[in-house]
Amino acid sequence: MEFAIETENLSKSYKTHQALRRIDLAVRPGTVLGLLGPNGAGKTTAVRILATLLEPTGGRAMVAGYDVAREPREVRRRIGLAGQYAAVDELLTGRENLILLGTLLHLGRRQAKERAEVLLERFALTEAADRSLKTYSGGMRRRLDLATCLIAEPSVLFLDEPTTGLDPTSRNQLWQTVRELVGEGVTVLLTTQYLEEADSLADQVAVIAAGQVIAEGTPDQLKRKVGQERLEITLASRERINAAVALLTASSTVAPAVDEDKGTLSLQLDGGIDSIAAISAALSTAGIAVDDFAIRRPTLDDVFITLTGSL
Repeated sequence: MEFAIETENLSKSYKTHQALRRIDLAVRPGTVLGLLGPNGAGKTTAVRILATLLEPTGGRAMVAGYDVAREPREVRRRIGLAGQYAAVDELLTGRENLILLGTLLHLGRRQAKERAEVLLERFALTEAADRSLKTYSGGMRRRLDLATCLIAEPSVLFLDEPTTGLDPTSRNQLWQTVRELVGEGVTVLLTTQYLEEADSLADQVAVIAAGQVIAEGTPDQLKRKVGQERLEITLASRERINAAVALLTASSTVAPAVDEDKGTLSLQLDGGIDSIAAISAALSTAGIAVDDFAIRRPTLDDVFITLTGSL
């Protein structure tokens, strides 16, 4: 199987709204695809179709080698889905939630108990296993929700904004779990509003807007489309800004950008360390004191703003 998730011209329309417009995706086994886009872009619609919860109105989609429209039962046997909100029963304990789901998935009572123990330990929930979910923190509920998705040991996992509302510690714990799953060969499709999340986890990123994929590639490839590295120079005296601009403009094809409030200059960095050394020497010779040099690389935030026009 070359691709664990593959779509071709995937479309979804309603009476007055086109939610997806001919989406093409290809995700190799054991990798992470980050699906980025503003609210209403179509990310959740795509996930729901791939998880067989919605039927497409055009195109085709394959998950784990099976057609989502023609073979939904086979797809469901091989996937896990964590939505934007934890889908767990607050009236039950953590252990009871896992055992119940395992039983519903026809694992058998004994196997369901054994699988529950493994997952409770993996997600650091053993000590809280027999407590009501009403006592769980948001991070604990999220970890339990992800654990329920793994009861049947899926080969493909859909995570729809899985860390929404989590504190940084809980978010990092969840990131680490995703990395471990991918290391074991699980394929993950991740939608997220946290761009650093996609930067940290995704092998490939697809940016979607108005139901269309408007850019795709590795995080580094997308960052390079936005621009090259820039050197940010903080001057010791703001009174020397004009002199520094004149000096740097004379030795570059592009004038540096100026932030007078911060007392900084920013210019495209073409020659790496050699360029920094030459700029530093030129400023020093001209008697222009510098407080700090900093290299600024494009981020996925820059990519997102450039492509969609907003955060």
